[in-house]
Amino acid sequence: MAKLKSTLLNMLLSLTIICLAAGAILAGVNMYTTGPIAASKAAALQNAIRQVVPEFDNNPTEEAYKAPTSEGDSLTIYPAMKDGKFVGAAVESNTKKGFGGEIKVIAGFDPQGKLINYSVLQHSETPGLGSKMQEWFRTDKNKQSIIGRSLSNGGLSVTKDGGDVDAITAATISSRAFLDAVNRAYSAYKGGADSTSGATTKIKEEEGGDK
Repeated sequence: MAKLKSTLLNMLLSLTIICLAAGAILAGVNMYTTGPIAASKAAALQNAIRQVVPEFDNNPTEEAYKAPTSEGDSLTIYPAMKDGKFVGAAVESNTKKGFGGEIKVIAGFDPQGKLINYSVLQHSETPGLGSKMQEWFRTDKNKQSIIGRSLSNGGLSVTKDGGDVDAITAATISSRAFLDAVNRAYSAYKGGADSTSGATTKIKEEEGGDK
């Protein structure tokens, strides 16, 4: 019996040492990769912003602020400035109405509220069908393109729902969801149109940072 206790103790000690060593290695790897991963995400976001708004000379991510949507939640807006003048804003939006789940987009609007461009950041839609949203809604064919459209008189909707946007062939649900994300983006943009000053402070206050 004594020998069994000694063996169990040795096994526990060995497992403890292994776990501690593994934990130390993982902590070290995490410490060295957290920075590069964060930098990569920041660069990707900055690139996405550049794709959907006019040329700017400020740092939109540092001046970002939250604005409410008509649905009661809020989205992040990245204001673009050129020589001290507001030239547009990128809005990070999302919807959970996609055929495959959540869809995330970033949409850019000019000072008059016209859609400049968009980029799909994330989706799980069917390849070859709903996945076509990345290019479909900026293709200048029939009523596909939404680029340059003003949403001030109402949101975008597909023709099957009485709107004037051609849905992706055989992917009406995905099309509706995509347009919902864009409409939500405009809703937040409109709601925060008069809030571009003091943007960084608003983000910090909401996240519990320094005022």
